[in-house]
Amino acid sequence: MVRLTLDLIARNNNHLRNRKDETITQYLKRITHVNFSNKHIDCLDDLSACRNLTVLYLYDNNIREIRSLGFLTSLTHLYLQNNCISCIDSLSGLKRLEKLYLGGNYLTVIEGLEGLEELRELHIESQKIPPGEKLLFDPRTLHSLSKSLSVLNISNNSIDELKELSVLGNISQLVAVDNHLNDIKDLEFVLRKWPRLWRMDLTGNPICQKPKYRDKVIVISKTLDGFDHPQAILPTQYQNQKYIEKDKPKYFLMAQMPSDPKPSHLQKTLAKRTIDISEDIRQLAVKDPTSSLPGQDVLEPHLHSQVVL
Repeated sequence: MVRLTLDLIARNNNHLRNRKDETITQYLKRITHVNFSNKHIDCLDDLSACRNLTVLYLYDNNIREIRSLGFLTSLTHLYLQNNCISCIDSLSGLKRLEKLYLGGNYLTVIEGLEGLEELRELHIESQKIPPGEKLLFDPRTLHSLSKSLSVLNISNNSIDELKELSVLGNISQLVAVDNHLNDIKDLEFVLRKWPRLWRMDLTGNPICQKPKYRDKVIVISKTLDGFDHPQAILPTQYQNQKYIEKDKPKYFLMAQMPSDPKPSHLQKTLAKRTIDISEDIRQLAVKDPTSSLPGQDVLEPHLHSQVVL
């Protein structure tokens, strides 16, 4: 049993205490990033003494309860993927939280996020849900996040409809891979409620097999850019250990070359370059699956470029 305590944090980062006269209390007030990922942590002490803590990495542990984290009022990024969390509670005090990563836990209901008025990204993919059940959403939480949330990842959660999520009117990116979405009318309904949506990935859902599915979606939502193309947008670099805002990863948006019986020299050159880049990205994805990267940011509109012919 490993308990995350203030003393453990101070000892683990002892090399950062470069002031000889600095006490442990003063040091804990000063730190902004703490990384205890994959350390067999299963219990958390009150960490409120870390007043300026903004980024906390606790992924790949055995944590079951997170109520003691509700006092970290300066926290902006919280990484809790691949733990044993079955209930979200006492996080309402995280008024500055912008990104919350909870993928790979045991959640069956997304609730208790009321009060997180700054939350922009919510990643809750691949919950360990009992067979025959699906991930549910508390209407109070959805209403609370309706104005702030712009990125939502709900992949692999046996979800069969999106209608209840239509209240999230600020959504710009939706990742709902490998669910049970099958109703085109349900999709049409939410698309009309999401005027800011520019990226959507529904790969692996039955709805993708519907006749003229892509045509219907594009007609309804003319704002979509990256659509059902998970390999088209991949990071060229990322930070594993520490989130650095100024070092956001750069992205490529690959465009399919138009067919031409007599392609020009420029078209041949661009096509060859696209194939080469695509192969490089494929190899990168095989070596480092992006879905498991804890420090990866979701693509933002101003970071992508497009090949136009």
